[in-house]
Amino acid sequence: MSLPGTLASAACARCGTELAPGLLACPQCRQLVHAEELKRIAADAEHAEREGDRATATARWQDAFRLLPPDTQQAKVIASKIETLGGEMSSSAGSKDPSRTQSLLKSGSLLGVVALLLWKFKFLVVLLLTKGKLLLLGLTKMSTLTSMFVFFGVYWSIWGWPFALGFVLSIYIHEMGHVAWLARYGIKASAPMFIPGLGAMVRMKEYPQTPGIDARVGLAGPLWGLGAVVAAWLVYLATGAEIWGAIAKVSAWVNLFNLLPLGPLDGGRGFRALTKQERLLAAAVIGATWFVTAEPLLIVLLIAAVFQVFGKAAEKQDTPVLLWYVAMVALLAAFSTLGVDPRASQA
Repeated sequence: MSLPGTLASAACARCGTELAPGLLACPQCRQLVHAEELKRIAADAEHAEREGDRATATARWQDAFRLLPPDTQQAKVIASKIETLGGEMSSSAGSKDPSRTQSLLKSGSLLGVVALLLWKFKFLVVLLLTKGKLLLLGLTKMSTLTSMFVFFGVYWSIWGWPFALGFVLSIYIHEMGHVAWLARYGIKASAPMFIPGLGAMVRMKEYPQTPGIDARVGLAGPLWGLGAVVAAWLVYLATGAEIWGAIAKVSAWVNLFNLLPLGPLDGGRGFRALTKQERLLAAAVIGATWFVTAEPLLIVLLIAAVFQVFGKAAEKQDTPVLLWYVAMVALLAAFSTLGVDPRASQA
């Protein structure tokens, strides 16, 4: 018997070994400490899957993953389920014509990749409208609002308030892309925090279970950022106001920089899910895009990509991650070389 408020020693249900608080498996016989609870959670998750409730199923599998030692086979199986339920990035575009997609991909060229994303432009254009509720949710956090205000003030003093406002909103949309995909996989994270001179960040409270999930969460930022670039460019085309063209151009450059395949940058997270052959293909597309656009930043991306070819690569191919990475490189580079002078935004 234990007194209320005190810690009672637990014992393994199989071998009776005393278990220290926080253990997930018995050190003696490897019996799972939460075996019965895991069965109930798995039943809930499987029921949600049968009902087509992917969000609930993902959340329940996340609960199960937290109760398993990460090096166990059960944890690896559940991590794969979470990645599958989260969905491939290509499914977000709502493709209803697989034959059309396959024909574009079979071209194997930069044009084919760009054409595929342009064909799904409705996703990028509609993105900001369909996710309006989520975008507003981030603005309810005082830490986000405060850091945004400081960030806005710094860039107002440099480029004027119209450009500063558009710039801070484009970065906010980029960060909310990460938030949306973290929520999709049931991964807990902080609200966006803005840092003048560096951009913004979302701090994860737990790490993604697989490189594939981490890659999708990382690339979701530039993906949403591309949506913001497209929206600003469409407003520029409709109004002729150069401020919108300047916002599109600079935002495209910032998102392209984030695709640099190094360290904790979004591109680095994407590259960790790619095989050596996929990295070589990505490097080739970066080189071809530089040849077409002459965007200087692509030289840095190309050097980093070639360097990554000789690093530790994934063993399993992840074609959706590769496709989204090279398509975003091509489109963001194109937008970053638009014939708009960012100085036109200054009053």
